[in-house]
This record gives sequence, C-alpha cells and structure tokens, in this order.
Amino acid sequence: MSERDRVLRATLRAVFRRRSEQNVKKLQQFLVSGMTTAALALVAGCATESSRALPVTKVESAGVAYAGVRYPVAVGKFDNRSSYMRGIFSDGVDRLGGQAKTILITHMQQTNRFNVLDRDNMEEIKQEAAIKSTAQRLKGADYVVTGDVTEFGRKEVGDQQLFGLLGRGKSQIAYAKVALNIVNISTPEVVYSTQGAGEFELSNREVVGFGGTASYDSTLNGKVLDLAMREAVNNMVRALDSGAWKGNSEKD
Repeated sequence: MSERDRVLRATLRAVFRRRSEQNVKKLQQFLVSGMTTAALALVAGCATESSRALPVTKVESAGVAYAGVRYPVAVGKFDNRSSYMRGIFSDGVDRLGGQAKTILITHMQQTNRFNVLDRDNMEEIKQEAAIKSTAQRLKGADYVVTGDVTEFGRKEVGDQQLFGLLGRGKSQIAYAKVALNIVNISTPEVVYSTQGAGEFELSNREVVGFGGTASYDSTLNGKVLDLAMREAVNNMVRALDSGAWKGNSEKD
C-alpha cells in the first residue's frame, strides 16, 4: 500500500470518528432533553393539594358549665409597650396591640363569665340598626379591661455537633408577656391586675446533609401572644371564681 493510500485511509477514519462522536453527543442531548421533559410532566401530573382543620386551644373555662353571673365588660385601650416594632423605622401603626386586643376579646367571651361589649364597631352597628329600622338599646359595662403587651421579642439559636460534621440545628424562639387591669367604672379603681407570659419555639435539625433548618415563621408572633393572653385570662377567671373581684367592689 502506497503512502498516499495510508494517508487517505487515516483521514477517512478520523472523519468517521469525528462524526460518530458528534452523533453520540446529539443522542445524549436528545435523551437528556427527553428525560427533563418527562420529569417535568411527571411533576406537573403529580401535583397535589391538601388542607386540614387544626384544633384551637381555648381558655380553661371554655365549655365548662357555669350558672353564675355574667359581668358586662368593655375592653379599653390595649397598647404595645414593648420595644418590638417600635423602632425609628416603624410606621406608627400598633399592629401588635390590635392583635392582642382581638385575642383578649375572644378569650374573655369564651370563659362564659363575661358579656363582652363591642366598642370598636359602634358606627357599623349603628348603621346596620338604622338600615333595619331597629332602635338600639346600648348596654353599659360594670368593668373596663385595659392592658398592654409589656414584653415581646424573638431570637434565633443555632448549634452544631462535632463542628458541624454530625449535623446542625436552628431554633426560633418567641416570647411575650401581657398585663391586664380590671377597672371599676364607678370609682374608677383598678380592682384586679394580672399578667401572663409564654414562649414558643420552632426547631429544625439537619443531620449529615439530610433535612433542613427552619426558615422564618411569622406565625410564631400570634401563637406566643395567644399563649400569654390565654394565661392572663385564666388567672382572671380564677380570681373571679374565688371572689377576688367581688370582695374589692363590695368594700367601696
């Protein structure tokens, strides 16, 4: 075989090898693209939607039979006195105080010891009464409940085991403390005071690369505020059942 023939054969082999490699790459790209499309279709086809009702924790006296006097009370001012959401960048809207007041009204009504009078929606109630041509018979309160969120805060605590080789974790902790004052409208004397505090913690742990740390959960604010308020209302009901309020009012 001449030198020319050997060069020609080598050139042809190189051309065929290059085309073969190009065909293999195209086939690989086609397979990857097809697998990606199939995976996306599978994910889209397997998308599910679920929902469930969650139990709501109530005050101790909720649902307990009670045949005593139900005191007419109105809820007065409820402010956020903590440093939370009161910085220089705050918009001045007391969302925490408003949230605490709503929780307080709900828990007080559930105790079956009080007839809670709504003073925040007087205009709306008046308008509906006018539409129905019904004369309003407004009821006065014997007591006014006022209060404050005295302490509120959040923090994150992290840890790791064996310098992080065996895993790491993060906990979000929210703390709240509220104060309630019961005011006799006739004197007006504070006849009873109580406080309630609570702490909520959310923890996640990642072990050797598996699992994930918890992201920010804004619902902890409402949960810990509800816990602190529930404790304060429980204290209020215990004092009422033991005669602490009645004793103070009868002395005047």
